[in-house]
Amino acid sequence: MTDTAIKPTPVESAIAPEISETPKAPAAETAPVVEAAPVVAEPVPAPVATPVAGAEPVSKAEGVTDAPAGAEKDKTPAAPELAPIAQLWKVAQENGHPEVWGVTLADPETHVPTQIVLQKYLNANDGDIAKAKDQLTKTLEWRAKTKPLELIKKAFTKAKFEGLGFVTVYAGEGEASTEPESKEVFTWNIYGGVKSIEETFGNLEEFIEWRVALMEIALQELSLSTATKPITAEYDPYKMFQVHDYKSISFLRQSPAVKSASGETIKVFAQNYPELLKEKFFVNVPAIMGFVYSFMKLFVAAKTIKKFHPMSNGGALALEFADSKVTGLGEKLPAEYGGKGGDLKALGKEPVLE
Repeated sequence: MTDTAIKPTPVESAIAPEISETPKAPAAETAPVVEAAPVVAEPVPAPVATPVAGAEPVSKAEGVTDAPAGAEKDKTPAAPELAPIAQLWKVAQENGHPEVWGVTLADPETHVPTQIVLQKYLNANDGDIAKAKDQLTKTLEWRAKTKPLELIKKAFTKAKFEGLGFVTVYAGEGEASTEPESKEVFTWNIYGGVKSIEETFGNLEEFIEWRVALMEIALQELSLSTATKPITAEYDPYKMFQVHDYKSISFLRQSPAVKSASGETIKVFAQNYPELLKEKFFVNVPAIMGFVYSFMKLFVAAKTIKKFHPMSNGGALALEFADSKVTGLGEKLPAEYGGKGGDLKALGKEPVLE
């Protein structure tokens, strides 16, 4: 990070930036107790009794019976437990909703896009299959009810949302590679452009739908549905950068509409969009915005919080991407963020407005 980052007090956006990972609470493991192996003495052959004429036959001890014939043959070995990804696929099949993030779910053994989606849920829960199943189930239920792909086509009120959210994609010069590392996807939230708190945040359901539509547009740019490169717990290039700009922001922390939108968006995105965040930058941040951070800690994993970078000077943002595999990424950003590229309105995609 550059010196422009605000280190002492990290902050989140007042309108609940999308959170792409799930809070973790890994259970402590108990070390197994290893018992010493018993010492087994060599067997001593029992003496063979010689029958005595006229003696009564010796009966079996009370309660001891012969094992039924064929008992050993009836023992069927237990079926081996399914691998974690196969278990998540079974959950998806049982639920019945066919899609996540624009990916039509299929057998992950042969369908890489589905493997990516399911592995992200496993990664988000640090390999805890029970938690991954629960989160996946809730996402499938939420998507069946909310229909996010239809929100991409929905027209939102221009007066409320114009210029507040964009998606941009940057690739290297002359690069037409299908490799996921060959491009970077950004979502931009320009909350300093909000003209009316009540107009933008007053209808909570409409605001959440608009935010979901913006996120789904970004997911389309990640090209998950055509991906050919599986991911693991250590390797996952299918993530995006997020930028929240508070330049000229005017609304205050006391606004109930802003607080309501903030809390609901954090919950929705933490639950339904895990492992999609690469890094998040908060630029041109006013000190008064710090109140959101304490609220976020209730829902967001510590490892996710570490990806948040508050900055007082948005013009220094371009300096933050030296490690990207897209050559000269910083220079491709808009001039107001320290780059030499076109502005967001010219290059970015927005949800449909009318």
